[in-house]
Amino acid sequence: MKALLPEFLKPYADLIQGTALAIGIFIIGWMLSKWAHAAVLKLGRNRKFDEALVRFLSSFARYTVVVATVLTALGAVGVKTTSFVAVFASAGLAVGLALQGNLGHFASGVMILLFRPFTIEHFCELAGKLGTVKDIGLFATTLATPGNETIIIPNGKITGDVITNFTVSGTRRGSVTVGAFYGCDIVKTQQVLLEAVKKIDILLDDPEPSVALSNLGASSVDFTVYGWCKTDDFLTMVAAMRQACYDSLNEAGIEIPFNQVVVHQAPSANDAS
Repeated sequence: MKALLPEFLKPYADLIQGTALAIGIFIIGWMLSKWAHAAVLKLGRNRKFDEALVRFLSSFARYTVVVATVLTALGAVGVKTTSFVAVFASAGLAVGLALQGNLGHFASGVMILLFRPFTIEHFCELAGKLGTVKDIGLFATTLATPGNETIIIPNGKITGDVITNFTVSGTRRGSVTVGAFYGCDIVKTQQVLLEAVKKIDILLDDPEPSVALSNLGASSVDFTVYGWCKTDDFLTMVAAMRQACYDSLNEAGIEIPFNQVVVHQAPSANDAS
C-alpha cells in the first residue's frame, strides 16, 4: 500500500493504513451489532419471552458489539486501549457498588420475566400483598388490590419470598364455616347445606361441593362447606355460599346459635357453714 501512495503521503502510510483498517472494522462491527440486535430479538420472541426483557437483551447485545468494535478500531490506529478498558471496568465497578440494591432488583426482574411464575392479570400474593398483576418491570412489579389500591413491589422482595399464584390453575376452592346447635341431626344438616350450595350456578360440578363436620365448638357444632369455581368468580362464590347456607338453615329450622358463656357462682362462706 505504501508504494501506491504519493510521495508526500508515504511518511503517513502507517497512519493511513491503520485508519482505513479502523473504518473497515467499524463498518463491519456496526453491521454485526445490527445483526446481533435482530437475532436476539427474534430468538426471544420465538421463545415467547416477555417483550420488555427481549428488547433489553437485544439492545444490550447490540451495544456490547458496538463497544467492542470501537475498542478494536482504536487499537487498529495505534491507540492503546488498555487504559480505556481499565477506565470502563473501574466505572462499572463504581456504578455496581452504588446501585447494588437496584441491580439485585434488576436480576430478580430478569428471573421473573424468564421463568414466569406469574404474568399480567394473574391474581397473586407477592411479598405478603394480594392483588392483580398490572405490570412487570425490570426493577419492580405493580399490583392492583381488590380495593383498587396500587402497590409497587421491588422485584428482589418478590423473588426472596413465597409467591402464591391463584390464577395459573384456572380454578379455586372456597370454604364457608357455619355453626348449628348441639343436638341437631348431623346428617340432615350436612344434606341441607350441600343441597343449598349445589344450586349456586357458578359452582363447578367437578370437583363436586362437599360438607364436613369440622369442629365441636364451645357453643355450636361447626360445619365447613367447600366449593370450587373459576378463579375470577371466587369472591362472588364465597358470598353466595354464605347466603345460601344461612337461608337453607333457617328454612330447615336448624338454629345457628349465639356464643354462650356459662358462669358458675362459687359458694359463699355462709353457704358452706
